[in-house]
Amino acid sequence: MTDTTDLNDMKAMLQVPLGNQIGRVHRLWRSAITAAVQSLDMTEARWTAMLHLQLLGEGATQQALAQELGIEMPSLSRTLGQLVELDMLERRPHPTDKRAHCLYFTPAGQQTLTKLIERTMQIRQALYRDLTPAAVQQLMQALDLMERNARALLVTTAAEDNL
Repeated sequence: MTDTTDLNDMKAMLQVPLGNQIGRVHRLWRSAITAAVQSLDMTEARWTAMLHLQLLGEGATQQALAQELGIEMPSLSRTLGQLVELDMLERRPHPTDKRAHCLYFTPAGQQTLTKLIERTMQIRQALYRDLTPAAVQQLMQALDLMERNARALLVTTAAEDNL
């Protein structure tokens, strides 16, 4: 390929509203999961918190979970309060930091988590239908690269703002 072809390909690629498409798919994906877990009395905020806590591991602090979810503590505190009331989670004092609380699943929460994982896997399987494993892997790699680029851009922008 020539430099002109590369430039034309890049211009054409930049015309594609990829961010909009990713956002739409993400919203539909979350809506599909929310519909699938509605019978478990799980709102989007609840199932998201539970699945992310499972990824972080029991004993994670509320602050770590908020950071993982990319939300502020007041929003998460309300959701965690609901999950505690539903007997899905319990808060325990942090062993060394008196200001922090660690999160643990109750037995009922573990049962619900198992169902959540099963249903989200079913949704994922349905969404991946007609995609080869190689296509899914390639998409994941492309999105990982875009995420790294976005994080680097944010660091660069923050550094420039501090000059």
